Amino acid sequence: MLNAEGVKLSGEDRELAAAYAPHLLFDRNEPFYPVRFGVTVLREGGPSPSFRRRLAVSRPGVEAVVEYAIYYDYDIQHLYDLEHVWVYIGSNGEVADVEASFHGKYLKGLLRGRTNLSNIRTSLYVQPGKHALSPLPEVFELLPGFASCTQEEAGADGLIYGDCFRGLLASDEATDQKVRRYLQTCRFTPSGVYGIWEYAHRKDLFVSWNELFAEIPVRVRKELERL
Repeated sequence: MLNAEGVKLSGEDRELAAAYAPHLLFDRNEPFYPVRFGVTVLREGGPSPSFRRRLAVSRPGVEAVVEYAIYYDYDIQHLYDLEHVWVYIGSNGEVADVEASFHGKYLKGLLRGRTNLSNIRTSLYVQPGKHALSPLPEVFELLPGFASCTQEEAGADGLIYGDCFRGLLASDEATDQKVRRYLQTCRFTPSGVYGIWEYAHRKDLFVSWNELFAEIPVRVRKELERL
């Protein structure tokens, strides 16, 4: 894991990230939206800096991979939420492949026939409240707890955080209870109606993963003070 002193996102990589950023479709009643995209552009294969996996850039037809580590202050069940999209760029600038995070694993992000790809931007649905990603929204309704997680189970997990933040963040029962009380006030019922969240023009959203890594503990502490 790179440390908080890391390199800022270059202008070239920021433009690349903005150009290939996926269309994210949120439920009309969604209470939480991304606050930052931590971008890494890999032009050689290697480990993801923010997800437990290796990325293959050297496979046929791939010149680079843009990793989007998408940070939300809240998931409907906890404080801290980090999701991911990987866009594989071909030698002619085309989208060679897309993958997206799904509850600690990841799914293929392109439908058969690439029908959810418009030029170089993929359309991905966001699970209401939980923010897992899929090219098909029907997948979410197959998950146990799809409805209850946005209602009686809101806030159930308190404060969580990735392994890379151990030593930088910590939780206890009092902290978890504070988060639960707040998220119970955010309970909602998914509408089943999704719309595109327009954000690609907001260049402030795109930072390097190292910058986001430094920002997340600060944001979490500020949220806990606010609560």
